[in-house]
Order: sequence, then C-alpha cells, then structure tokens
Amino acid sequence: MNLLHTLWGFIQLLWRNHRNRLLGLLLGFIGPWLVFVKVSQEVWEGDGLPLDQAILELLHRMDSPIQDAVAVWMSRAGGTFWTPVVEAAVLVGLLLARQRRAALFFFLSVGGAGALNLFAKLLLARPRPTLWASIAPETTYSFPSGHAMGAAALALALGMLLWPTRARWVVVVVGTGWALLMGWSRVYLGVHFPSDVLAGWVGSMGWVGSMHLLFDRSALDLSRLWSDARTYWLARRD
Repeated sequence: MNLLHTLWGFIQLLWRNHRNRLLGLLLGFIGPWLVFVKVSQEVWEGDGLPLDQAILELLHRMDSPIQDAVAVWMSRAGGTFWTPVVEAAVLVGLLLARQRRAALFFFLSVGGAGALNLFAKLLLARPRPTLWASIAPETTYSFPSGHAMGAAALALALGMLLWPTRARWVVVVVGTGWALLMGWSRVYLGVHFPSDVLAGWVGSMGWVGSMHLLFDRSALDLSRLWSDARTYWLARRD
C-alpha cells in the first residue's frame, strides 16, 4: 500500500510539473506508434479491424454522384503527381529562404512517411477490398493507405514548421480537414479498408513526431523531468 501511495505521488508530481511534455510524448509519439503496431498486427494475422467491412458497406450504401466526383478528385489530388508537386514547392521555398534545417526536417518527414508506407505495403501485402467494382480502381497493396499517410504527413510537417507563427491554426484546420477528407475518399471509393486509413494517419503522426523529437532538442530535453524524479525518490528514501 505504501509503495502504491509513493508511486501515485510520483505520477502526480510529474504530471503537475511536466504535463505538456508528457502529453506531447504520449499523443504525438508513443500513442500513434502503439496504434500503428496494433493495427499492423491485426492485419498481419489476417483479421483487420472488426468494423472494416461494415464501414465500407455503409459508405457504399450512401453513395451519390456528387460524392463520387469529390472522392475521385481527392484521389487524383493525393496521388503521385499533385502531392509531390506541393511537397517539392515547400522544400524549394525553404531552401531559397536558407532554412536548411527546416528543409531537412520537412524532407525527412514527408519522404520518410512515404518510405514507411512502401515498406509496410511490401511487408504485409494486404489485398485491396473487393466488395464492389471501384470507379477509381487501384492495383497496389492496400495497407496502409498511401493517400491518407501522405496527406497527414504533409499537414503535420507544415503545422510543426509554422507552429511559432499565427498561420499555425490555418494549417491545423485545413490540414486536418484535408487528411480526414482524403481518408474518407479512399474508403468511399472502396479501394481501402478503414484500418488502412487509420494506420496511414497514425503512422504519419508517429513518424513526423519522431522527426520533431530528432530536430527539436527542447522537445526531447528530459533533464528537468529526470531531476524532479531523482529529487522525489531521494526525499522519499530519507
């Protein structure tokens, strides 16, 4: 009982003094990777998520010509041409502004997310859904969604670069909406399971969060947290 009381006091101390840092690590790094690994494990075992088929069928029952047009446009916008063009434009802009460190962060964030996506596709080799004939068929592997992963990586990388500025909220709102709409379009078109999209989102969160920890020294500076922990345990021992 005394040990539990001590541990609870320790947790309260860390939460009180380092709430923002701990939340950042949990939501932007640890949590996304745990979800990505868990969903990957479910796909590896051949199951996927329990609601995969039900969500696909629900969206298909609600189809309409307008939704068809929007989903197809999103598919093209997030494909192998327009998204790389936008990413290249951002990268060139950063280099012209002599923001080399920011340019490297952006390149590794979006490029690394793409590499992770390709690796996971080849490793898990999940077939595409075949519940109906899609109006925008795909032939590559399904897991994770490259469109969802690319949209999330672009939004997250831009958001982190612009976080010190007033433009951050524009990027957060527009980027979040873009990533969500991209994910919806892939499931609506019947070319991805919902678990593919979820893995794409959280995979990008985990990867870009990892790059943020690598490039932002203050984000990974745990010296104060360690100092508080050491002081607390020494005081309890005495």
